[in-house]
Amino acid sequence: MSADFSGGLEPEQDLFFAQPPSFEWLREGTSFWLFEDGGAFGVPRNGLEAEPHSWESRRYQANLAFADGRVLLDSGVGAMRSPLDSDGQPTILGAGPLTFQCLEPFRRWRVAFDGTCVDSTTAAQIARTVDESRRVPVRYEFELTMAAPAFLQDVSPTRFQTMGKGVRRDALSVGLGMRFEQLFRGEGELVVDGERRAARVSGMRVKRKSVRTDGLFLRGHCWQSAVFPDGRAFGYLAYPPHADGFEAWNDGFLWQDGRMYPAKAVKIPWLDRAAEGDDVGLELESELGITRIEGRTTLSTFRLSNPDIWGLNLQQTGVRYAWDGQTAFGMLERSMPTLGR
Repeated sequence: MSADFSGGLEPEQDLFFAQPPSFEWLREGTSFWLFEDGGAFGVPRNGLEAEPHSWESRRYQANLAFADGRVLLDSGVGAMRSPLDSDGQPTILGAGPLTFQCLEPFRRWRVAFDGTCVDSTTAAQIARTVDESRRVPVRYEFELTMAAPAFLQDVSPTRFQTMGKGVRRDALSVGLGMRFEQLFRGEGELVVDGERRAARVSGMRVKRKSVRTDGLFLRGHCWQSAVFPDGRAFGYLAYPPHADGFEAWNDGFLWQDGRMYPAKAVKIPWLDRAAEGDDVGLELESELGITRIEGRTTLSTFRLSNPDIWGLNLQQTGVRYAWDGQTAFGMLERSMPTLGR
């Protein structure tokens, strides 16, 4: 593993604030998406947000989904853990049942959950009949090794000033500052219903230190990524077209043969209904030409008319992707204010 996976960032940029940042609007957030290699289960997002105005109380979310339609859900606010490890380095972000730790910047991470979750189903989420009182203990821990370089979305003040009007609007939702994604593989253990399951996983992580204006998120979005057995990978984040014709945010990559290719999505599976098993194939345009990747949702979780994001309909899910005969499980998050079907 001699290749540089930092994406041009410094090692300390993969660590955390040891103290609250001086600028009160700056926050740091980290989230992980993990999927068992055979598609038996997935974690279609767990995440933590550390915000200076509530530094010792942090918002967290964790979803777990199974191939039979079962979902385990937890979210809330938890007391922070010290960011300092045994060497005094700020490698840890933790609150409530979730703990993330950087073991080696841009190389190795550990993700752990130990708590209780609402025990429900995808169908109940769609029908809005989830029984919040039914909870079960859940524990998992995975050690992750990065499989591609960090893909940086540069929304620094200098870069922001060079963007077009529509892209600049969307950049406020992406977050002014630093945000990057990185794909990984890993292994670990899940404990549910008293049963221990050793598992190999792949997935993607997001890390940000930024000022973010979520209210401009209201048009919806579509976000997909995966890493394949031969090492190829892709990812992109796109927002719907602006009504006034200005260009929207559409930023992605292809990782192939040890090289990162900038890409834009030209076929995007916007959210138009709440259902499992949707066709979510996509196309990315780069200097390689048009890359077509097939996909179908599995391991879905939904939040319809989500009050946390101004009533948007949100899907966080696994996808079984296919690219030139290879298959892999990866992530999809998408939202829309209304559903057409």
